[in-house]
Amino acid sequence: MCGIIGYTGPLEAKKLLIEGLSGLEYRGYDSAGIAYFNTKSQVCRIKQVGKVAALKAACAKEKDSSHCGIGHTRWATHGGVTNENAHPHQAGRVTLIHNGIIENYHQLTEEYGLQDRLVSQTDSEVAAWVLDRFYDHDPFIAIRKLTEKLEGSYGFCILFSDRPGEIYAIRNVSPLVAAYTHSGAVIASDLTALIPYTQSYFVVPEGEIVRLTPYKVQTYRLDNFDKTQPEMMTINWNMDAAMKNGFPHFMLKEIHEQPEALKNTLLPRLNRGLPDFTEDQIPDELFKNCSQIHMIACGTAMHAGMVAKAVMEPLLRIPVTVTIASEFRYQQPLVDEHTLAIVISQSGETVDTLAAMNLAKELGAKTLAIVNVKGSTIARESDYVLYTHAGPEIAVASTKAYSVQLAALYMIAGRMALVRGKYSEEETRSFFAEFLDVIPAMESMIKRKEEMKAVVTHLINSPDAFFIGRGQDYAFSLEGALKLKEISYIHAEAYAAGELKHGTIALISENVPVIATVTQDHIFAKAISNVREVKARGAFVILITKEGVDIEQGIADIHITIPAVGDIFTVFPIAVTLQLIAYYASLGKNLDVDQPRNLAKSVTVE
Repeated sequence: MCGIIGYTGPLEAKKLLIEGLSGLEYRGYDSAGIAYFNTKSQVCRIKQVGKVAALKAACAKEKDSSHCGIGHTRWATHGGVTNENAHPHQAGRVTLIHNGIIENYHQLTEEYGLQDRLVSQTDSEVAAWVLDRFYDHDPFIAIRKLTEKLEGSYGFCILFSDRPGEIYAIRNVSPLVAAYTHSGAVIASDLTALIPYTQSYFVVPEGEIVRLTPYKVQTYRLDNFDKTQPEMMTINWNMDAAMKNGFPHFMLKEIHEQPEALKNTLLPRLNRGLPDFTEDQIPDELFKNCSQIHMIACGTAMHAGMVAKAVMEPLLRIPVTVTIASEFRYQQPLVDEHTLAIVISQSGETVDTLAAMNLAKELGAKTLAIVNVKGSTIARESDYVLYTHAGPEIAVASTKAYSVQLAALYMIAGRMALVRGKYSEEETRSFFAEFLDVIPAMESMIKRKEEMKAVVTHLINSPDAFFIGRGQDYAFSLEGALKLKEISYIHAEAYAAGELKHGTIALISENVPVIATVTQDHIFAKAISNVREVKARGAFVILITKEGVDIEQGIADIHITIPAVGDIFTVFPIAVTLQLIAYYASLGKNLDVDQPRNLAKSVTVE
């Protein structure tokens, strides 16, 4: 969600803050702003609705210098998109930026009589005024008193007007990372803002105060203000990984990176052809002792879970449930000590997924997190963690994160089949040998991107599009529809093809695009019958099958073939195909591919 950057040190703070906010643009935002101490030790603010480029232009008009400041990109939750609602917020001696949601801000407004002081409609400004009320020249006591009053999630970076050169921070749920570097002290909501300055960092511990000065970053316990020593971590990718490197968009670059990301996730965990989680410290008992699997995720990660369910249930012969994380806590879920809860999140900070995981733990389940970000909250708080190795994913629409989440889930399925006696070692080796074939299959589809570009000519002129498939093909279709709608704004829905007669075929009219995925051999004839149904009603059919399949004349307007990998592995080349279709549809409509409207990369508020 909102992007946060703070800096104090010898460099020009305004320049560094703007560069940091530019690196955080992918998180999604509608306004941006900075606050800094000028050479007279006064706090100055500059805020702009729109892109960071507009903020940069406004900052260029201010010729004063600064060596300490904070910056913010806002994704609106409370109040509209206005300069008044943009961060930073100033309240008396306090200037503050905030990621999260303060749930009791109405009560705080009443309790402290703030109605006539507020110039915005945000919960963040309320927090700033409450903090100012508590401030008596001791930041630590004031921040502790504030946190005792707040309900909700927050990541705060704070300037106090009588403490030039100092930044204070605290978080609850909302992510913050910090580092001391040769260029000064830096704090941010995301690692991408730290990479230009350091490879070493720490995750700000929840409930601890951070104090940044030009010479040090120090953390303190909230109860007695004793100094603490957070665990230092190392960024395992370089700045090039967060750059476009000649590609026109991050999304296209990340589509191209999928084969390498799969290799990085799979190969280190294959030992003589068998999946091995020894280095991940995940014991076989975790897989042997469960009687059911419950997958918890949101969006694309949830779709990866649905594909895995279609693989795991027939293979393992145990119940596998996939639940949207935001619904999990309100369903009275059937989870107990015999449940393996697999929690999937690219960022490891998705607040709904984190809350659902904590509930699963309370109910007795063992939790295994699949995340891409080392040291993230979900990774730290789960019982076990399986890191994917996709590197940074900058485009809002997830591509390589989806592929490596699938890879991790397939590895778990293979290991569980082995330790539970469903597969012999020979069968497991055969499974993973076939799995590795998806890497060249994905590469071959990437090379055909110009073909996918031609596919969208009809698609971009339609307000609607439908995806159909059976079995696993239906699970693939859900992700394809999400990709298309989120970056091209075409209303796209996925339907189980067998359900067409039960109402959804009423939506099929002349020339409406239908993308039909038919790759499962055992239900091929039935799925093709469903394609005939939509074609008979005038649909413009884009059909995806494996190579070597005979298709009758006239059943499809466009026929795309993928390499003939095994049925359960077709998701990988299909993922590339549908991602490229969505990408070129967005491009064809002259939209912002990497930063679609209203969306954020990491959803850290409910």
